[in-house]
Amino acid sequence: MPRFSVIVPAYRVQAYLHACLDSVLNQSFKDYEIIVVDDCSPDACGSIADEYATRDPRVSAVHLPHNAGLGPARNAGVARAAGDYLLFLDGDDTFTPEALQAVADRLDATGGPDVLVYDYARTYWSGASVRNTFAAHLTEAGPASFRLTERPELLKVLMVVWNKAYRREFIEAEGFTFPPGYYEDTPWTYPVLMSAGSIAVLDAVCVGYRQRRRGNILSTTTRRHFDVFDQYDRVFAFIDARPELAAWRPVIFRRMLDHFSTLFTSRDRLPRGSRAQFFRRASAYCRRYRSSGARVPRRARLRHALFRLGAHRTYRALWIAQRLGGLLGRAVTTARRSVRGAALQLHYRVQLRLPVRGGDAVFAAYWHRGYTCSPAALEATARALVPGLRTSWICRPEDAHTVPDATRVLHPGTAAYWTALARSKYLVNNVNFDRRLVKRPGQVLLQTHHGTPLKTMGTDLVHRPAAAGSMDFGRLLRNVDKWDYSLSANQHSTLVWERTYPSGYTTLEYGSPRNDVLHRTGPDETARLRERLGVPDGGCALLYAPTHRDYRRAQRYSLDLEQLIRVLDPHFVILARSHYLDAPAPASAGHTRHPRIIDVTSHPSVEELCLASDALITDYSSLMFDYVNLDRPVVLHLEDAQAYEAARGTYFDPAAFPPGAVARDQEELHEIFTSDHWRGPRAAQRRAAFRARFCPYDDGHASERVVRRVFLGDTSGMPLPAAQTDCGATGVPRQQPVREYTGG
Repeated sequence: MPRFSVIVPAYRVQAYLHACLDSVLNQSFKDYEIIVVDDCSPDACGSIADEYATRDPRVSAVHLPHNAGLGPARNAGVARAAGDYLLFLDGDDTFTPEALQAVADRLDATGGPDVLVYDYARTYWSGASVRNTFAAHLTEAGPASFRLTERPELLKVLMVVWNKAYRREFIEAEGFTFPPGYYEDTPWTYPVLMSAGSIAVLDAVCVGYRQRRRGNILSTTTRRHFDVFDQYDRVFAFIDARPELAAWRPVIFRRMLDHFSTLFTSRDRLPRGSRAQFFRRASAYCRRYRSSGARVPRRARLRHALFRLGAHRTYRALWIAQRLGGLLGRAVTTARRSVRGAALQLHYRVQLRLPVRGGDAVFAAYWHRGYTCSPAALEATARALVPGLRTSWICRPEDAHTVPDATRVLHPGTAAYWTALARSKYLVNNVNFDRRLVKRPGQVLLQTHHGTPLKTMGTDLVHRPAAAGSMDFGRLLRNVDKWDYSLSANQHSTLVWERTYPSGYTTLEYGSPRNDVLHRTGPDETARLRERLGVPDGGCALLYAPTHRDYRRAQRYSLDLEQLIRVLDPHFVILARSHYLDAPAPASAGHTRHPRIIDVTSHPSVEELCLASDALITDYSSLMFDYVNLDRPVVLHLEDAQAYEAARGTYFDPAAFPPGAVARDQEELHEIFTSDHWRGPRAAQRRAAFRARFCPYDDGHASERVVRRVFLGDTSGMPLPAAQTDCGATGVPRQQPVREYTGG
């Protein structure tokens, strides 16, 4: 008997059925059967089901003699099921990687509940993936299993059949079946949840819910949407037949009215001329099943009252007025923004006529993100070394908490922001400032960059449209002309920056300020960092930090972290960090969660993550150049090297001169870790050579050298890196004298 029976109804989904079935067959968990029910589909669904059944004995195909609809098709699958648990997956949806393993683990951890509810993400043709907005209700805090009365908020999660696992014996004992018609999920999910003796939740995305542009029920205009009334008749009949469920009647009544309201106001579901009839039936159902006792949110009270009164014209007029009000509100908002923008630019022009403040310095990083990277290291050092210096940091409101108390916070687009840009003497950033910045005589602009360049940058992207996108190279060069200083970590960086950002600035080949902390943090602070991140005592933390892929619309991890963590010994944990350009989508989007995988994407300091980890797994990220300062193992995972090189390009082949072991696919990565090659002598030799080439100035004092040179104009007493003859413990030359270059 298999653990799971995965039931897949298929009707007019031939374009998606392969992906659906492959998402099940590619799971690492293998104890399941797949029952594909061909609902007399006129396309190739039946033959696709037969093809998979022939290829894999775990797949069986059921062919219905006539089109019966989703409900009867699922019933046919349930009748054939032999698994301990029933899982439903529509033929155009997919399971996420490791979903079945996560479901199995959670069922075991919660004692085999009657129902397990898990999460989903809406997936779009563009590749975008958006997690369920009510995911917070799936928190695993509290009792492992419970009844619905203990967590009624679960009813806010989408009432569908396919985001749950059902114990088959429970379903058979209660005699649950699917009815015919649209909205067949409704008279299944409500009764199942109300009747379940035990429910558990899994706070992980297990299903990709495909949002088809055309062809799905929710985008079909038909009178079959009137089936919703019959479905609620079935729900209330179920409640009325079981007096112990009477307390749920007002809750279901309120949710029924919300459902009716959604259907009535949806533009594409009800046929033209049928809305009045739909409203009259909804009003009749309101009178038929009216129940008091459930709290109605304030914003829904008027809608419910109009349903009760049968005030169709009033409801429709208010709905239209609401839509028009929304359009008008957006127009007013746009006008206000335009007026405010013009006022701010006028303010900026006035400020440009006032004297530059020689004691003011403005810092920023990564397009107004938090306090981080080399600008943060320089701000802290300048505040300590430069007498009377007033420093400000530009960041978004949500990142203000990362800025030190002694530093003034400026938010982009405010009057204070434009005042600071106009009148501060020192401007420091690791990207370009606002294109409208007017560089004044007496102002000093320091460009720190953000890492040693491996990937193609600047004007080298002219012939790489996939990476350049809509980049305006003329504007780029105008911004470069505002630089006074360009900071370089090594000669490789100097050569790249001066070629790809050509202008008359002075290059300071002084090392990387953001790496100072890697040399100056002691073991006690490192231990505290590990504890805060949740790294267990004696654990080995692998920091996984991939870079952005220009050739992908939807970013995803190239590495299957769940598969990797199961190959590694139990004392390993993975700190998973998405690239900052990908951060709006959670690192775990589309991935189920494993307890030894810690999502650190939102952690404000990548330097702290480096210190807290024992090794780095990356690909083309500049983080590798920083991490070797710690003399800890680095492993490169270059599975998509050909695609990345074609789209973005690199300045050298990282596989030919790597900082450690190199894996070209997932299996090779597993071999590197299980064989201990990741921390062997050959990996150490590669790391030492890499560090000697790319970190010649990193000694913990780069920030001080830059501040003394730029802010104090002092080079005489500046601490210089040790000469090349000064070798580290590995015998590799660590440092060489700093250099300056002035372009022309």
